[in-house]
Amino acid sequence: MPLEALIAGSVFVEIAALLVLAALVGFIGMMLRQPLIVAFIAVGLLVGPDVLDLIHSKEEIELLSELGIAVLLFLVGIKLDIKLVRSLGVVSLFTGLGQVLFTSVFGFLIGLALGFSAQESVYIAVALTFSSTIIIVKLLSDKREIDALHGQVALGFLIVQDLVVVFAMVVLSAIGIGAGSEEAATTEILRLFLYSGLLLVAVGCFVKWVAVPLTDRLAHSPELLITFAIALAALFAALGDLVGFGKELGGLLAGVALASTRYREAIAARLAPLRDFLLLFFFISLGISLNLGNLGDQLGGALVFSLFVLVGNPLIVMVIMGIMGYRKRTGFLAGLTVAQISEFSLIFIAMGVTIGHVGNDVLSLVTLVGLVTIAASTYMITWSHELFAFFERWLGVFERSQTPREQSGPVLKERIDVLVFGTGRFGSALGFRLHRAGLKVLGVDFNPAAVERWRQWGLDCEYGDATDPEFLASLPLTRISWAVSTVPSLAPGVTHDDHRLTLIQSLRAAGYDGRIAVTSHMPADSDQLREAGANLVIQPFQDAADRVVELLTSGEKPERLDEVAVDVGGQREVAG
Repeated sequence: MPLEALIAGSVFVEIAALLVLAALVGFIGMMLRQPLIVAFIAVGLLVGPDVLDLIHSKEEIELLSELGIAVLLFLVGIKLDIKLVRSLGVVSLFTGLGQVLFTSVFGFLIGLALGFSAQESVYIAVALTFSSTIIIVKLLSDKREIDALHGQVALGFLIVQDLVVVFAMVVLSAIGIGAGSEEAATTEILRLFLYSGLLLVAVGCFVKWVAVPLTDRLAHSPELLITFAIALAALFAALGDLVGFGKELGGLLAGVALASTRYREAIAARLAPLRDFLLLFFFISLGISLNLGNLGDQLGGALVFSLFVLVGNPLIVMVIMGIMGYRKRTGFLAGLTVAQISEFSLIFIAMGVTIGHVGNDVLSLVTLVGLVTIAASTYMITWSHELFAFFERWLGVFERSQTPREQSGPVLKERIDVLVFGTGRFGSALGFRLHRAGLKVLGVDFNPAAVERWRQWGLDCEYGDATDPEFLASLPLTRISWAVSTVPSLAPGVTHDDHRLTLIQSLRAAGYDGRIAVTSHMPADSDQLREAGANLVIQPFQDAADRVVELLTSGEKPERLDEVAVDVGGQREVAG
């Protein structure tokens, strides 16, 4: 019996088949270091009518897709606390708005040049301005660069992009309502303003008098709190659909209603897996709706727009950050994070298709651009430091002669006993112990907040990237006895982006002939690190365990409590 006959007629079997295929294709994508968005759209194409033709319960999948979009917009809204918006720095604001303006203007002109109408070109240009927060945060977190300066700047202009998304969807809803006759459009717009005003007043009253005490009460049962959050997102999405401004904005308003509560981060964290699961059906639904022949017709235009996003977006970020006084390295690493479009781009175009402003050919085009840019930018961000080393010779034009936003403190003239790269929990504990032992310690970190924290504690610390040869060359390497890296590898067996190997090579290339210690959580890495030039491989967990075993078996009683723990900035750190 054919596979289609086995699946046909049972919604449950179809969903089960989708989930199995999504897991299989997702695993292949993971092995290729690709985000799940690419894998899920591929699943949609695979089960669609042009390939296997396995899915016929499109209404059910569309329902799950719409719920996923509502939850996604809810999580965007719950992050839009007014305090967060006010805290946006000038750099994030100018970089975000500058990139949006550049991409939309030149994207519009490219669309016209490729033969698209003005209306289609506007849709395409706006869709190209959004970058994927989910993908960027995931990649930067995996590389432990989310707290680095370029990571913080990237998060800032991603928030700006989220605000632009909200504005674009509001405008799109209003345009959709005014798509009929002029008289009917006026009536509909007035009705929309009336209902929207009432809903906004309701949200304001909920935020002021209900949200905090209600969530405080619901938080006694975390499961009930999450159920309430989902119910609120679905309710507002349904109300938004009923009054005419769409499920998307309804879900967004539901998130805003809870954005001022103390539990917003917990709600967002608990709902993120549900969002990812439901968005699976949005991307699959999108893939099913695409016609492979139509995709082939849009290939040329998609490649032009993809090159524009992959090259143009990073360049404009580098230009703006260079003008504002950042170094070319920071601008380059931050710029790579916007070299793709996002899931919001596809949702935005899908809204345009629903309204009737653009056709499926534009949806196919933007989807292809999404597949190309997301796939390519993933590798670009993963290999960002290697790419910078390759292009560095040509990037001087993006850096001012003075870089006031990245000025380090004065480099110490006296001899330094130990240079500590990485001032996190382990690095801070190590620095305090060395300082207490009477040694001169200098910390180095690429997180400005971490640098400032060390300086407030009375320890010397410099802002800089351990993998930046220029920065390493500026350090007084001839007066340093030990260089210690407290940052372990990203993952077992990862060698292409191992900061420890890069640091060892860069220190030796800069003329450092002292001793080097590196941190490892994997005993199997030790031989490779020693072969690369490390004099000592620190294994914090094993070393701490050895010390505890020594205390337990020797019967020795510590004379002071701080022999096994040390107070670091008000926090107790385990010895190791």
